[in-house]
Amino acid sequence: MPALEGMSFDHVLLTTRAVRKRLDLHRSVEMEVLRECFELAQQAPTQSDTQGFHFIVVTDRAQREALGDLFRRGHAIYKSLPDGVYGLKHSELKQEATRLRIMNSLEYLADHMHEVPVHVVPCIVGSTAGKPPAGISALMGSVIPAAWSFMLAARSRGLGTCWTNLHLLLAEEADEVLGLPVGVMQVALIPTAYTIGLEFQPAHRRPLDEILHQDRW
Repeated sequence: MPALEGMSFDHVLLTTRAVRKRLDLHRSVEMEVLRECFELAQQAPTQSDTQGFHFIVVTDRAQREALGDLFRRGHAIYKSLPDGVYGLKHSELKQEATRLRIMNSLEYLADHMHEVPVHVVPCIVGSTAGKPPAGISALMGSVIPAAWSFMLAARSRGLGTCWTNLHLLLAEEADEVLGLPVGVMQVALIPTAYTIGLEFQPAHRRPLDEILHQDRW
C-alpha cells in the first residue's frame, strides 16, 4: 500500500500525532501494510550496525487483553506519580488545557487498549542494567529510531500510533505475556490502527529559540 496521495514527507513529520481516541477499533489492519512499514523501519541506524532491534506484532485477542490489563494496571500506578501528566499542573492556561486533554485521551486508551487491533512492541537485544550513560544512549539509539520510522510509515498509510510504556511498570509480567527470552528488553507498546479521519494538525510547540542552543546551553 503506497503512501497516501498528497502526504509529503514534511507533512508526515508535522502531523504524526499520538493517536488515542481516533484509533478505529473496529477495522482490522492488513499484515501486508504492516510489513511495508517494518521494511522501511529496518533501514534505521543502529550501534555499530548491530541491528539488534525486533518487533513483536500482537493481534491475538487473548494477548491483547492481557497487555490491555497490564496497561490499565500500569496506568493506575502512573496516576500516583508526581512527575507524570497527572501531577504536572500548569499555571499557563493553554498548557493546562493541553494537559487535561492528554489525561482525557489517556483514560480513553486505558479503557480501550485491549480493543486496538494491533499492538506493536519494539524490543532490543541487551539491557540498560549497569550501563554508563553512553551505553544506554547507544542501546536506546539502536531501537527508538526504528520504532519512530515505523510510526511515520504507518501515518503515511492512514494508520495511527501512540508511543506508550505504562505496561512496563509491570515488566516481568509483560515479558511473560510475550514469551520474551532472557536478554531481550521491551521498550514500548505501540497501539496501531487505522485512524478515524485522516486530517491531523501540527501540535503547538514552544518557540524554536527556547530549545535551540548554539555552541553551549
